[in-house]
Amino acid sequence: MNLSTGQLAHFDTEGYLFLPEVFTPEEASLLRAAADEVLALERPEVWRESSGVARTAFAAHEYHEAFRRLGRHPRLITPVMQLLDGPVYMHQFKVNAKAAFNGEVWQWHQDFGTWHRDDEMPEPRAMNIAVFLDEVTAANGPLLLIPRSHKHGVVNAAHDKQTTSYPLWTLSEEKVTELSDQGGCVAPTGAPGGVLLFSSLMVHASPPNISPLSRTIVYLSLCHVDNHIRRFQRPAWVAHRDFAPIQALEDDCIGASTVPHAA
Repeated sequence: MNLSTGQLAHFDTEGYLFLPEVFTPEEASLLRAAADEVLALERPEVWRESSGVARTAFAAHEYHEAFRRLGRHPRLITPVMQLLDGPVYMHQFKVNAKAAFNGEVWQWHQDFGTWHRDDEMPEPRAMNIAVFLDEVTAANGPLLLIPRSHKHGVVNAAHDKQTTSYPLWTLSEEKVTELSDQGGCVAPTGAPGGVLLFSSLMVHASPPNISPLSRTIVYLSLCHVDNHIRRFQRPAWVAHRDFAPIQALEDDCIGASTVPHAA
């Protein structure tokens, strides 16, 4: 799947691009079932909210076949290679859940800010690609983006270790207000199977989910192989060490056969 000239220009200007119906309802359903399996596991890679519900399953592509295949899917890898101008490796893989009534906030932040400060990733030659596994609506904790905020480089941030179970380099309310005054604020929504691409410098967040509607999204954080991390202080399942270029599978790899359950 190649991006058009217009789509590439939109990503460059706005810092994000939403593509509906990249995966079929059948593929999205299979992946949603796989998400339920990994989020139910008792593993160090699965982080939970203060309520006990699952928040994030890191590195699920290493212990579930469906996500191993998703992490090498050409509909994801090809457009990212276009945007980053070369081969990529998997810096991080997350299954993020916003459980009905109990999904907590993700504060305002930039992913590259964390990757640069914590992992010594040299440059923002990295980005995120998110796969919607549920209907994402205005009600169930959608991702909030500040368009064009990626043009501001790395923004000053403070290390928040208190608000949620996951420590994060977060932006001040004053800085978020300043950036939103310039770029606005959007919340891409859509059906299962939609894909959202956004810059690693994009300022983003997501609100708590107090609705009765759960919301699960898979995030692949991909980095150009020449731009791999230099510091290895975080667990390997948070910041990966395998810098080999990802070799894409066949386009029908998600539904090619019955996918085994979690290991």
